[in-house]
Amino acid sequence: WYRLAADQGDARAQYNLGEMYDNGQSVRQDYAEAAKWYRHAADQGDARAQCNLGFYYQWGGGTVKKDEAEAVKWYRLAADQGNAKAQYFLGLIYYDGEGVRQNYAEAVKYFRLAAIQGDSAPQFKLGLCYESGKGVMQNKAIAKEWYGKACDNGNKYGCDAYRRLNTTTTKRR
Repeated sequence: WYRLAADQGDARAQYNLGEMYDNGQSVRQDYAEAAKWYRHAADQGDARAQCNLGFYYQWGGGTVKKDEAEAVKWYRLAADQGNAKAQYFLGLIYYDGEGVRQNYAEAVKYFRLAAIQGDSAPQFKLGLCYESGKGVMQNKAIAKEWYGKACDNGNKYGCDAYRRLNTTTTKRR
């Protein structure tokens, strides 16, 4: 059914078909086929497909050749639609300077967008930025808040960092 809908141009079906090929779910795993379906959905504006296509370009997958600038393009399209995963990956790209000029302030911007959606990984990275003063004024109290949020959302590194900065007896996982 997904194939029928995908062949008729349904972006959700195209994305789902891409996921199925990506994960080998009910079909033989085939990254080239996954990339093809992600591309169809991404071209129609599906943020999840744009994010996954960005990942393919960042690391090279299927028939997609590694191209960091193309990865940034697809991540940005998805991030602008509020996709937390794309916002986080874009933050990492700016933090590390992969395919773009390293820019901690841009990294913080994207980490924050993803963090406020409740994702623990960007919450932890935002804590690191505040603790080290990368992209923001150094502020260990705010770092501790972000580490605490990451911990509350199950991030072990967030818990460890929170405990390290914690001078009170507040209990966290």
